[in-house]
Amino acid sequence: MYVKFGKAVNLYTTFKLLGIRVSSELKWADHVNAIVSNAASRVHFLKQLKRAGIPVRDLLHFYTAIVRPVLEYACPVWHSGLTAGQCNAIENIQKRGLL
Repeated sequence: MYVKFGKAVNLYTTFKLLGIRVSSELKWADHVNAIVSNAASRVHFLKQLKRAGIPVRDLLHFYTAIVRPVLEYACPVWHSGLTAGQCNAIENIQKRGLL
């Protein structure tokens, strides 16, 4: 907690702004972990739909409408600041969705 002009101000190391997790160090690890986790749960549901015999065309629609937006939301803001490992994590979840 920080006190300025007699008023207490809470200090946060990470916060969510318009769906993007921003850390105080401007690192994207928290954001990447969150979107990969969210996308993984959606990919799991996609796999369940595939096992249920849903046509490939419909699975592709599900992927482009439900999974991909999670991974691409506001990527011009954060993508240039990713490490190689974070890029690989996002790439791997995309590959899982397309298998």
